[in-house]
Amino acid sequence: MFIILFENKEASRIVGSPSAPYINGLAEQYARAANYYGIRHPSLPNYLALIGGDTFGIKSDCTDCSVTGESLVTQIEASGRTWKAYMESMPNACFTGDAEELYRQKHNPFIYFDNIRDDSTRCANIVPFDEFTNDLQANALPDYVWISPNMCNDMHDCPIESGNAWLAEWVPQILASPAWQNNGVLFITFDEGDSTDGCCKHASGGKVDLLVISPLVRRGFTSDTAYDHYSLLRTIEEAWGLPLLGKADCDCTAPMTDFFTGR
Repeated sequence: MFIILFENKEASRIVGSPSAPYINGLAEQYARAANYYGIRHPSLPNYLALIGGDTFGIKSDCTDCSVTGESLVTQIEASGRTWKAYMESMPNACFTGDAEELYRQKHNPFIYFDNIRDDSTRCANIVPFDEFTNDLQANALPDYVWISPNMCNDMHDCPIESGNAWLAEWVPQILASPAWQNNGVLFITFDEGDSTDGCCKHASGGKVDLLVISPLVRRGFTSDTAYDHYSLLRTIEEAWGLPLLGKADCDCTAPMTDFFTGR
């Protein structure tokens, strides 16, 4: 499982945009969710939702707050699988706080969970993005790969073209890896949009683009089913036979099975 998360773009700013030719080309070749939503504003609650199944009452991009609940990390480890979070422009492993212009803690949900941050073994799996190249070349990627580009490459502080070019550099390398080719999946999405649109009582973070890239996906497929970040979490948990966390177990949170059926 590969997850790449970009920043603050309503789907209408990406889909069909001349500034995002590589992203739209991937959607044509693989699959796209046309009705996918963030959970709320601002950024951090969405990041927490993607690995924790909840926003845990956090309503800001705080750097001094923390979460006592469980996360996908606990489930992954309990199942005997491995994980790693690669953070572009983070100074060193297990770093807390912001760093200069390009790294922001709010885009690193793992460091907010007490049972990750305070566990030296777990926290050592939150690493600078430089390590991704080494792990990729050594065919040593974990089962679950999270990637947060920096504040420029995630389109937060730089134009859409910057994120599009970043993807054009890194996605081909991911797709060439045995990890992806052996029935892996790459999800590319955005934390939130510009609106308060949502598909469920707990989702009001705007409509955002989501790509599903896998050897198993229905090629050229576009899903109109309503999904949100909890749906993505549920999809990963169900694929690996893990318990459903928080709102991933909500009646209105559908798993994204239509991307992989009817092939």
